[in-house]
Amino acid sequence: MNKIALSILSSLFLFCSLFAQEKVNQVNAKGERIGVWEKFYENKRIRYHGQFKNGKEVGVFKYYSPVSSDFPMVLKTFKPNSDEALVQHFTLKGLPESEGKMKGKERIGKWVYYHKDGKTILIEENYKNNVLNGEFKVFYEDGKLTKLAHFKDGKLHGNSKKYSPKSILIEDVNYVNGELHGFAAFYEDNGNLKQKGMYEEDLKVGPWEFFEDGELSETKEIKVWEEKD
Repeated sequence: MNKIALSILSSLFLFCSLFAQEKVNQVNAKGERIGVWEKFYENKRIRYHGQFKNGKEVGVFKYYSPVSSDFPMVLKTFKPNSDEALVQHFTLKGLPESEGKMKGKERIGKWVYYHKDGKTILIEENYKNNVLNGEFKVFYEDGKLTKLAHFKDGKLHGNSKKYSPKSILIEDVNYVNGELHGFAAFYEDNGNLKQKGMYEEDLKVGPWEFFEDGELSETKEIKVWEEKD
């Protein structure tokens, strides 16, 4: 064996020895977590693996299910010099379920949820301080929009529309603080108007028009107490 090969082997041996001797679950003089940390379930399966720097998570943390260690159930990628992290959830088979940002324990910004195939988007929603705010979308498996709504402080607020699998509008309503309030219209699957009128605090009020085959068939004056009964 020549000297170059011997030198390479010696370096590899030293590297492997140092790697094997790497300590985990350490703290510094201030009691802050440092370096690689790992925890395990009672059944000896790994629970999580990640790295700390002066008590703060850095890089990628991997969290596993107690029933399988093949794929991480959660990945948290921490942003340098920030409390924010990209959080990704997966099935036991490693398919994406959802992803979005968190600041500490609070969801922020846009979150995305996937259909069972782990590719096509099921839901898009937006958070502010861990509460739903802004646009909320739901999609069919072929990617077509089935619902578009709006949230404010965790409650439905503003216009909300629903669509058929053929992208035909079937519901057009409005909300105020989680209650139906304002103009509302409902349609058949073929797009023909079925009924329309006004809501106040989740109740139909005033004149409502009802249609058959798109033609007006009846107008009914609805009193608030009739709805409550």
